[in-house]
Amino acid sequence: MKILAVDDDPIILELLAQFVDAFGGYTLTTAESGFEALEIIAEKGSGKFDCFMLDIQMPGMDGVELAGLIRDTARYADAPILMLTAMSEKRYIDAAFTAGATDYVTKPFEVVELKSRLTAMQKIVMSRKSRTRKIFSTKALATQSAPAETTIALHEPISIYDVDNVIECVAMENYVAQLSRSAQFGSTVFALSIRRINEFHEALTGFEFHSMISDVAEVISDTLSEHQFLMSYAGNGTFVCIVEAGWRPEMASVTEQVNLSLAQAELFANDGQRIQPRLCAGKAIRLVWKSNEQILDSLGVAQSSAEDTARRYDSSMSDLFLYGQSA
Repeated sequence: MKILAVDDDPIILELLAQFVDAFGGYTLTTAESGFEALEIIAEKGSGKFDCFMLDIQMPGMDGVELAGLIRDTARYADAPILMLTAMSEKRYIDAAFTAGATDYVTKPFEVVELKSRLTAMQKIVMSRKSRTRKIFSTKALATQSAPAETTIALHEPISIYDVDNVIECVAMENYVAQLSRSAQFGSTVFALSIRRINEFHEALTGFEFHSMISDVAEVISDTLSEHQFLMSYAGNGTFVCIVEAGWRPEMASVTEQVNLSLAQAELFANDGQRIQPRLCAGKAIRLVWKSNEQILDSLGVAQSSAEDTARRYDSSMSDLFLYGQSA
């Protein structure tokens, strides 16, 4: 795995070089500033990096800004970004994950922990290599008038680009793992699931399905824009959200606002037929005095709750239709 490490402290870079060399299986390139890192990335002969390790506090350009710029580069839209920093305050963690960080490690760090995180990053790289062509072809096709067929599995937590506060599913798990007990006091997790998602998945091309998921994500993001939140797409038409600052969402109201915006949106398939997705919400779960394991469990519970609600709604509508047919 080819890694680019960026830190303004040459001692840290030297330590990282020694550690990575001892781990084996990695090739490390270093930069002492965000600007130098961007120059290295832009060099034609540098090759493609698989993973990035970024410090946050650096002169000129901090690691959060650099992470955002890396994410905006098409070839690195899905590359793992590991923040390696002394900044442990929640505002830095929030900013890093919002900018596109995949994981977050605070200094001083243990060698065993660094090795574990790099191993996790390598697994992400390997799993994504099998779908890289599909992801980038889907993103590139967004500017073409006649998109080709792409296949996206219904359960796949596909990447969503250029939507505020939307992060990868694995990044969401790593984010909640960073929450301290004091930060949990104002945190709530919930999920929203698209009704009849199986029908949409069967009827739409991969490009159309990806576009619909992205459009729904944008509507949810706009609806929650007045609040502090992060959101990820977990697959199966379900979006998992974590909100902060003590806001306790009323799920019926949130769902109504999102569905009203979707009703006003003009979403169309390639054949000109209008697409009209609607959402159901599960129960909101407050993360008060929960362990990291319980928080991770809460993400799954929120997702299951939303998907169960959507299934029950679809079933009730089907039963109502059948009753009307027999009356």
